[in-house]
Amino acid sequence: MATSTEAPARRGPHEALPDPGERVPTISWPVVGIFGGAIALFVASTAAALTDALAAPVTIAISAIAIFVLFTVLHDASHYSISTHQWVNIAFGRIAMFFVSPLISFRSFAFIHIEHHRNTNDGDSDPDHFISGSPLWQAPFRFGLMDFPYLSFIVRNVRRRPRAEVLETSLLLVVSAAMILGCALSGHFWTLALVYLIPERVAMFVLAWWFDWLPHHDLEDTQQENRYRATRNRVGAEWVLTPLLLSQNYHLVHHLHPSIPFYRYVAAWQRNEEDYLDRNAAIGTAFGQQLDPDEYREWKRLNGKLVRILPIRWTAQHSLRGNGFHTIPIANVAKVTDESVLIHFDVPEGLRDTFSFEPGQHVTVRTRIRGKVVRRNYSICSSAVAGTLAVAVKHIPGGTFSTFAIEQLRAGDTLDLMAPTGSFGPQLNPLAKKRYVGIAVGSGITPILSILQTTLAVEAACQFTLIYGNRDADSTMFRQELDDLETRYAGQLQIIHVRSRDPRHPPILSGRVDEPKLTRWLDSELPPRSVDDWFLCGPVEMVTGLRKLIIERGAEANQVHVELFQGNRPHSPGEGLAPAVVTVGLSGRQHTVDLAAGDTVLESALKSGLDAPYACLGGACGTCKAKVTGGSVVMEQNFALSQADVADGYILTCQSRPTTPSVAVDYER
Repeated sequence: MATSTEAPARRGPHEALPDPGERVPTISWPVVGIFGGAIALFVASTAAALTDALAAPVTIAISAIAIFVLFTVLHDASHYSISTHQWVNIAFGRIAMFFVSPLISFRSFAFIHIEHHRNTNDGDSDPDHFISGSPLWQAPFRFGLMDFPYLSFIVRNVRRRPRAEVLETSLLLVVSAAMILGCALSGHFWTLALVYLIPERVAMFVLAWWFDWLPHHDLEDTQQENRYRATRNRVGAEWVLTPLLLSQNYHLVHHLHPSIPFYRYVAAWQRNEEDYLDRNAAIGTAFGQQLDPDEYREWKRLNGKLVRILPIRWTAQHSLRGNGFHTIPIANVAKVTDESVLIHFDVPEGLRDTFSFEPGQHVTVRTRIRGKVVRRNYSICSSAVAGTLAVAVKHIPGGTFSTFAIEQLRAGDTLDLMAPTGSFGPQLNPLAKKRYVGIAVGSGITPILSILQTTLAVEAACQFTLIYGNRDADSTMFRQELDDLETRYAGQLQIIHVRSRDPRHPPILSGRVDEPKLTRWLDSELPPRSVDDWFLCGPVEMVTGLRKLIIERGAEANQVHVELFQGNRPHSPGEGLAPAVVTVGLSGRQHTVDLAAGDTVLESALKSGLDAPYACLGGACGTCKAKVTGGSVVMEQNFALSQADVADGYILTCQSRPTTPSVAVDYER
């Protein structure tokens, strides 16, 4: 596929979203207001039930209204739109969750709901598809059971969730069952049913109907395919529908901009109405008639202007680290180019958590070749949301492992792997709207391919530019995959191929990826301050030179991330360094080793027979990362740790030499 340095001027379902003009407030007082009102209403209905002050149907209706309103509080809390302070959202969310459905923890609900946003209408991947994909005749029976499939969804994804969250949900299930059983045995079951069980099911029925069925049923596009037609707005009778549905008649706006509070949906729609219509937004009337944009414009002309009325952030993931090796079978070995192969691993079920990874991470590979143990470090090139683990190996003339991989490795063989490590990739936010640039040469594409695929899948509003240097088209790793991605994410992904030995390539893109070429892009379509994160992977000299240029032109240092083929290996400076005693925390034990003058912390551990983690020995991969818990060291170079890591006391042990008589490091902190 021919590519251009100019992004195509077009509009479509994958184009960056219009600015909603709304932001998360420091505190969302309307949400606080409806929260207080709903709690007061529930207390009043409970008192009425306990004193027989109102007829049972009236008590049930009042409690159901309170629970229905509290769902909106829970909903906004799950998107972190009640406040810019995370703890405020969690506090409101936990309280509201207790009323809406005490079977599930707030964090579990938040996870489930974001999965609905990411996979809207996508079968079993969408936890709400139980409602929105239901046959019409089954829908009323399913409405009142909306939260039960959530439990099944949690079970299916339990390995992906933090242990504390799973324990909290399990505890809530046990406590809820115990309370129901206790009331039944003590003769108070009817009181519990009147106060909570019946109202909660009534509220759940209405929520499923209004928040899920009405916005999503009979829409065939998924969120990934066309976010403008995976959810609909429902227009007409806004004077009653907007307050009655708490603005969820503008549910499309919520799915496009889930980080703005519910009472600002209509304002966002009015700000960008024509932009949404230009993208063929899904619209229905209050009575179910589906309108295309031109029909909507005519409907609006006939019915007057829409009434003005009245939605969120997500937290980062955690990195997984591990020091031990695991023997992993190989599922497939396939050629990528004449001189590189793609290795897919068949990770056993019991190790799926251990080998889950974030984009940009790498694995240390170990095997025995001709009687000698060989270790290498390879970046993961598969998407972090695809459920597969794969690395690509490019042949290096004379390279022991790369020659073995190209010539001998086959499906069914095994390799020893460490758990994924590294922090090269971005902190993804499904609701963010960011711009990324990746610069890769040759096999430097491997970590950036994982970052690119994952980012485009998770952040629906992101923009990504990839500058990729190779000799020619035939030597370009993952050429077809990149072409397919550029087609799939047209308008979001731009790939600029630079080729050094292709006489047919455009002159402006011929040669190497170097500072003069990058300067042209920085002066035109890639001004550094317009880019949120840069990812550079390739030879040391190229990467360090480009990184320096990008920072000099205005980017913040913590926005320019680098991954090197291998680090520089300076001569060990023995002068001025003294022996030391090193305490090493590894595999749950403390080991004391002697360090010779000039040795690194890693060298001393390996000489003492410890199986300390390492790979490149050059400060590039981060596999040997450990935390200093006593004494001090000097780290000669660092291409792998962030400034925050260093500030927290982490070091690369392959680059660190003691500056005190004794030092303590821990590989498991």
